[in-house]
Amino acid sequence: MASNKTDDCNDAQVAINDLPITFKVKYIGSEVARGLWGIKYTRRPVDIMVGAAKNLPPNKTLPICELKVSVEGVSLEIISPKPSINHWNYPIDTISYGVQDLVYTRVFAMILVKDDHCSHPFEVHAFVCDSRAMARKLTYALAAAFQDYSRRVRENGEIQNDKITPTRQKFAIDLRSPEELAAGVDDETEA
Repeated sequence: MASNKTDDCNDAQVAINDLPITFKVKYIGSEVARGLWGIKYTRRPVDIMVGAAKNLPPNKTLPICELKVSVEGVSLEIISPKPSINHWNYPIDTISYGVQDLVYTRVFAMILVKDDHCSHPFEVHAFVCDSRAMARKLTYALAAAFQDYSRRVRENGEIQNDKITPTRQKFAIDLRSPEELAAGVDDETEA
């Protein structure tokens, strides 16, 4: 469940002043993505990860995490089971795309941009939420963070420690509903 001023996930809209906002999610995993942004680059990896999660042995479960979206980016802390390393930070300038999956509507996926020198610089991370509405709210929270980041870039020119190189300065959040995504998956735009 999301925790902020109101726990009502039915009100998916999230504004910058609502951040940071924390969601309790299950981490499905990560897979290589073939592109920087777009549902066409998250769909197959999400299918692979969900398939693997469905085939987990009975004694294994997905890690339960607290995923916090702030203007700085996304932080993830595994709260159960307790691994040796349980906390990761993904700065906003390393996230290129976020979306509520169109097939698994409780799944939120985001594309991270790794080092340019990697053979596979894009990676999809996926999380299952308690409800479709919560996945939607998580998408809106990341959209608010992107909006703030975009404003800061415009105001400051180029941010000095920006990890996004000139060839990958785009980032996107897909706010279309799963139904709208399914209808428009073949003719994606940058909006």
